[in-house]
Amino acid sequence: MRLNKYSIGTGDRFGCQGKAQLKAIIKAQEVGIDVAIVWNKSHREHLITKTNPADVLKEAQNAVRDLSWKGKYYIDADHIGISNIDLFIDSSNFFTIDVAEFIDKKTSNDEINTFIEKYKNYIGKIPISSIKEPLRINKEQLRAIAEKYLFAVKEAGKVYRKIEKKKGKDNFIIEISMDETSEPQTPIELLFILAAIADEKIPTQTIAPKFSGRFNKGVDYEGNVEQLSQELEIILAVIQFAKKRFSLPDNLKLSLHSGSDKFSIYNVINKAMKKFNTGIHLKTSGTTWLEELIGLAIAGGDGLEIAKEIYANAYTRFDELCAPYATVVDINKDNLPHPEIVINWTSEEFTKALQHNLSCIDYNRDFRQLLHIGYKIASEMGLRYIKALEKYDEIIARNVTENIYERHLKRLFL
Repeated sequence: MRLNKYSIGTGDRFGCQGKAQLKAIIKAQEVGIDVAIVWNKSHREHLITKTNPADVLKEAQNAVRDLSWKGKYYIDADHIGISNIDLFIDSSNFFTIDVAEFIDKKTSNDEINTFIEKYKNYIGKIPISSIKEPLRINKEQLRAIAEKYLFAVKEAGKVYRKIEKKKGKDNFIIEISMDETSEPQTPIELLFILAAIADEKIPTQTIAPKFSGRFNKGVDYEGNVEQLSQELEIILAVIQFAKKRFSLPDNLKLSLHSGSDKFSIYNVINKAMKKFNTGIHLKTSGTTWLEELIGLAIAGGDGLEIAKEIYANAYTRFDELCAPYATVVDINKDNLPHPEIVINWTSEEFTKALQHNLSCIDYNRDFRQLLHIGYKIASEMGLRYIKALEKYDEIIARNVTENIYERHLKRLFL
């Protein structure tokens, strides 16, 4: 199974927007953007929304059937590991193996020494085309990389082999994720991480490292765009080098987690992709949930009441909601409007604060981030929330399609 050059993860917290998401892909195809749709959902999200992996497959199949879609589509078991992989194997054909929790755990000295011996010829300068200055590494640095990452990659190998045993070789897509860490991986670290992945014989088609700057949930990139541009080009050059040197899949590409709404760097990514003739996988999961909230607010009446109630509860449960997302949210609580103020907002006021429109003076990035991680509140509403989605489906679906197509696909791939 081979992933397309361009692909987008369209996670859907409550499983109601599959058709609206696929319509965005169809619109993109009509203007020449060939992008694969990947419905992704993590174990954490399933626990919060009380769903299971089979529900994601069913949502995708229904959307594909109803819209007569003939293109490829994938079901991503997002951020999984050895402890929960069994829940996803039957219903998924794309597996994002998250190794973040195993980074800095040290494997045996024998395995570390074997790794160093195998790659000792790289000590010194490593010239890579498209990079002005060669990468440099000494023996101590190589050992430090092995001590930091080798155990994590070996854990990924265990997960991969378990999936392969059940599904068979070449019948699924593998991604390795290490983005939810405190520090970004350097280019030299990534090079030898890819070497270790090759040693484990994991045919990963996407790799999700952590970049410099902040990739916070649902808001724009925060950091030095020029620095990121240079970093991105070096990383892409390293991947191109590693694919050939370590016999990794020739379509190996970057995966950009928490990539939705990073509008200030989409042009940078677009230029880098064209320069290196490579693809990218963009994960946008939480923006669909926010478009549901925006749709409810626009609808007014009980829809607006539900949106306000979700915010009020999220405000009082701030610490609880933020804790699992500490590395990907950065909320200034002082900038959050008090629920007693929000309760009197009109549909327009709520929408302007939430919708990601940087030209609007009423847009509130902290308000948006808190609601992004506040889907747990909606889940606790149960059928009340789902029925509201059904009642205002036309408004919400239009928002979801427009968000993915206009703000993401067109900006990134055209």
